Amino acid sequence: MNVDKSWRIERIEQAEMRGERPRSAGCNARLGVHGKEVRFPLVRVTIGGRTGYGWSRISRDEAQAMVGTPAGELFCEEQWIQDRFQGLQFPLFDWLAKAEEMPVHALLTGGKGTSPLTVPCYDTSLYFDDLHLSSDADAVALLQEEAMQGYEAGFRGFKIKVGRGAMHMELQAGTRRDIAIVNGVREAVGPSCNVSIDANNGYNLNLTKQVLKETASANLLWIEEAFHEDDRLYRELKDWMAKEGLSVWIADGEGLAAGPIVEWAEAGLIDAIQYDLKDYGIVNWIKLSKRLARSGVKAAPHNYGGFFGNFASAQAAPAIEGFQFAEWDEARIEGIDTSGYRINDGRILVPELPGFGLAIDEAYFEKQVGQRGWAV
Repeated sequence: MNVDKSWRIERIEQAEMRGERPRSAGCNARLGVHGKEVRFPLVRVTIGGRTGYGWSRISRDEAQAMVGTPAGELFCEEQWIQDRFQGLQFPLFDWLAKAEEMPVHALLTGGKGTSPLTVPCYDTSLYFDDLHLSSDADAVALLQEEAMQGYEAGFRGFKIKVGRGAMHMELQAGTRRDIAIVNGVREAVGPSCNVSIDANNGYNLNLTKQVLKETASANLLWIEEAFHEDDRLYRELKDWMAKEGLSVWIADGEGLAAGPIVEWAEAGLIDAIQYDLKDYGIVNWIKLSKRLARSGVKAAPHNYGGFFGNFASAQAAPAIEGFQFAEWDEARIEGIDTSGYRINDGRILVPELPGFGLAIDEAYFEKQVGQRGWAV
């Protein structure tokens, strides 16, 4: 590592950065309207006069305790960043990759990855934007239009929120609309795109079977969070799908995941694990992926409502064994230039810029620190 071990953390600053999605995101099976505004905590760490930026939930008190820590205690060869500093890992990865004058993905792979790097992705923006419509046909037309907006933006993978009958609509009426929208989106985007659904735990076993049976022609890639993880129910679902000739993956694990979920995946009950990339972290994901790969379990890190996760997922992808797709939640944040990243034909072109490849307007960031942030 190109690091002087005597360098110390000189300063840690956090600012709440704000921006907008291209359109407002509606409800899901268990929450109300997500809206258009996006906020996230951006942290800048200064070590040896150099800076690194990244998402972090670190508190001011936690940051204060880290100031003065020498670089020799922060970094290590085995996993780049020592365990007790994982809460600061994204700005530290940015700093370290910049010190090594390479992108984060090259740092993580020892420079053995492909260049230029492209990473498969999917559009995660298809929410319940149709609840104001009384006609299922009008609802289908709206979601088809939104899917085609993603298609024109370069996406070839789409995840559709389902579970309208869990809270927002009468049960069977909502389920019928889910089915119509899934089949309608497939019709709009064509047979070559990946289409998945996410019920946010809004189904039960029987509803899951109904939806999968009536969307069989849509050739779904996966169903995510059909219901809260349950090994008995997933075993029954797996057996039923085998009898029906359905090959839809079961994906789960974001949020408050069941403790034994990895063991259930290793037993063949879950096909893809989806721990959130930001909260679980790059280091943990790399370790977990090696374990999952031994059983053929896929890695599909969750990222929604996490602008920074778009880019962190793309950078971490080549180091995570079995990585499937980056979940892309498009947004624009003032003060952050993301133009190094481009989406084309379903893949993210990752820039060969040092760090995470994001250009931060330092004057704007410092203004936000003063207005709605802190510095230690």
